Parts: sequence; C-alpha cells; structure tokens
Amino acid sequence: MTYKSILIDQISACYNDKSWFIPLEDILEDVTMEEALTEDDNKQTIWSIVNHLIYWNEKWLERYKAGEFVLNHGINNDETFALNEDQLNDAGWKETLNRLENVFISWRVVLEETDESKLTKQLPEYFNAPWWGVVSNLSIHSAYHIGQIMLLKKQIRAGNKNYRE
Repeated sequence: MTYKSILIDQISACYNDKSWFIPLEDILEDVTMEEALTEDDNKQTIWSIVNHLIYWNEKWLERYKAGEFVLNHGINNDETFALNEDQLNDAGWKETLNRLENVFISWRVVLEETDESKLTKQLPEYFNAPWWGVVSNLSIHSAYHIGQIMLLKKQIRAGNKNYRE
C-alpha cells in the first residue's frame, strides 16, 4: 500500500464508498432543502456543515494543487458554516450538493494523478507536516462532520414521523 492508495481510499470512504460508515453521498441523497435548513440545539444545520466541508476541502485542494501552503490568519472558521440567504432554495441546495460532489471527485482525480513523492513533501509553514498527513487529517475532519450530519438527519426525521429511515 502507498500513501496515495490509502488517501484515495479515505476520500472515497468519506464521500461515496460504503465501508465502515454510510458515505456522505448516501446520507444526503434524500435530504430535502427544508431538512438541510433545520437547526439543531447549537443552531447548526446540515447545509451549514456541508458548506464548511466544501470550504475546507476546496481550500486544501487549491493548496495541494499549488504545492504550497501559505498561512492565512484572516480565515474565520465560523464563517465557513455561513449560509448565503440568496441561495436558500431548492436550486441552491442542489448547487451546494454539486459543489460537494465536485470537490470530492476532484480530490480523487488529483490524488490518482499525483506522484507519490509529492505526498511525502513536508510543509514547513504548516507544522512541518507532510502532504499525506494533511490530506489524511482532512479526511478525518470530513468523517467527523459526516457523523454530525448523519446524527442531525436522524434527529430531524425522528421529530417528523412522516419520514422513514
């Protein structure tokens, strides 16, 4: 096994490969726009968590493609969960799901095309971590939020008996 094959496996498990947990694509498959906007006790929504996943996966994909990391202290993590009021409709939800799919597909393609040596290159600006470690932690981050989304979906549906799991 190589770093590359492990990372491809992790990215796939998070998005669309049924393995240890239900992948995000399957979880979101039947989530309606209304459900995606339903807040939990912490004022989080499925949609806001999906936005957060899109933001960080796109950001790290850009950094990976560029082959470098530049620390940006201007990023406010809370803002990555923000919802755009102009897009809170069925078309906006569909567009969000398409962006999510595209970033996970893009990660898989980039990793399939990457040279193994790039994955062992260390980033002095980012705790001297190797790229393989950064991408692996990104998958762990995604898995954490996938669990949140699954739990939130179950709570929403438990409150509305018109839905069946």
